[in-house]
Amino acid sequence: MTYDPLGPADLKIGVLISGGGTTLENLIQRIRDGRLRRVSIALVISSRSTVRGVQVARAANLPLKIIRRKDFSDDAGFSAAITAALDQAGVDLAVLAGFLCHWRLPPHYEGRAINIHPALLPRFGGRGFWGRHVHEAVLAAGVNESGCTVHLVDEQYDHGPIISQTRVPVLPGDTPESLAARVSAAERELYPQVIQQVADRGLEWLQQHR
Repeated sequence: MTYDPLGPADLKIGVLISGGGTTLENLIQRIRDGRLRRVSIALVISSRSTVRGVQVARAANLPLKIIRRKDFSDDAGFSAAITAALDQAGVDLAVLAGFLCHWRLPPHYEGRAINIHPALLPRFGGRGFWGRHVHEAVLAAGVNESGCTVHLVDEQYDHGPIISQTRVPVLPGDTPESLAARVSAAERELYPQVIQQVADRGLEWLQQHR
């Protein structure tokens, strides 16, 4: 069966990526197999043109826009281009999925933009805490658990109100790679669960977390 990203859905999402597209790939698969219901991907925005996530989007025939920060003189112009693309696609919910650039959130996306972070916020978050850097910091701190956090997006990196978290143990002998694998598995479950809640309960459910 051909995957129709623009098929009937209660919730149209726009997925913002900067890298490999593993979160995007997970969402596509879950929409395809019915684990993520009444959700469609109306647009993918990538801040880089050559990353694997772009190929993931194209392979799934998803609407795709490349919006690179370096093509704009300032954050304001870059952010305006992102917002315009989302608006034109009729996006209900912006889903940040490894998006590493600063999007200046316009007022009409407050409470309508979410992000997933590979640690238990508010610890190990903020500018520079992404990918391997997060897991290295967790191990260096000597804590006994990590996890992932879904939160509302605001004007600061990894700062908005927390919606949901999943905890995973930090095991003796863990490396950044082994911890990352455990956290990634948790992310693959948590993010779709939150998106499904929005599809089931409406954007109003998200507003309760503000």
